[in-house]
Amino acid sequence: MQVRQLGEQGLLKRLQEFCPVDLIGDDAALLTVAAGQSLVVTTDMLVDGVHFSDRTTSPFDAGWRATAANLSDLAAMGASPLGITIGLSLPGTVEVSWVEQFYQGIVACLQPYSTPIVGGDICRSSVITVSITAFGQVSPSRAIRRSTARPGDAILVTGVHGASRAGLELLLHPDQGQGLSAADRAALIQAHQRPVPRLDVVALLRDGGDGGDGLLRVAGMDSSDGLADAVLQICRASRVGAEIERNLIPFPPSLTAWVLEAQAVEWALYGGEDFELVLCLPRLVAQRLVEQLGNGAAIVGRITAEPTVVLRDRSGLYGDEILRLEKGFQHF
Repeated sequence: MQVRQLGEQGLLKRLQEFCPVDLIGDDAALLTVAAGQSLVVTTDMLVDGVHFSDRTTSPFDAGWRATAANLSDLAAMGASPLGITIGLSLPGTVEVSWVEQFYQGIVACLQPYSTPIVGGDICRSSVITVSITAFGQVSPSRAIRRSTARPGDAILVTGVHGASRAGLELLLHPDQGQGLSAADRAALIQAHQRPVPRLDVVALLRDGGDGGDGLLRVAGMDSSDGLADAVLQICRASRVGAEIERNLIPFPPSLTAWVLEAQAVEWALYGGEDFELVLCLPRLVAQRLVEQLGNGAAIVGRITAEPTVVLRDRSGLYGDEILRLEKGFQHF
């Protein structure tokens, strides 16, 4: 059955089954924010053929990835999720089963965080377009901002980079990676199709004070557009620079067994969609957080007073490289 056969009201009735009964049915949802908390709002748009396609992404995985992108933005602000709304535009010829599987992927991604779908909108269009708005809450004193990095801060990444781009390569070119084991191939593909937002880091940061007042100064954002983009954006907002150590960037072990190091570095810096957090904070706190996180978390460099971001190689095999935003993915 196609959505045009089901009709707007019929489709809405089916989609409302994915939402809590007590939070839908009116013109807007009512969300309660705890006392002393700020409301955090983020919106992410995904377009068929730009952000996903049936060549690499099932409807379930498209829903998961769309949701993970928004939850990752909340994690990058140090926020806990409250709910999401979904704006969905569809050609009338889309099968109803595609839409239902898409919502199943959304719910599966939300479920570990007990986060509901609290509303949305649907309309007809010539291409599938998804706009998800996520709502979260955070104490103003614990919000993570891009603009608070200081010279001397350690630059910490919460996990490996380059996995999502490698997974996309395997999906687009199945003949690649012939030396990979089935488990390694599946892990890289899953990194692309079902990324996990690092909301677990938020709880660790909430408990990790810097001594005196129990509050932690931390700058950061997520690495959805690549590690280089994240460091550059933080430095621009904080009016500082950075040095990234090439040999400290964490990759999946299977990646460096498959491609040359230069390719692995390129995918880590510019591949994007790894959805890890890039945090700038005092070194001792960063070292403690790396020990708590494990699983590829690493200190990859430091914040400097000089307003440039440099990729360095202390082995001497590669010269210094100035990183620039223009080298990463840009829509226009």
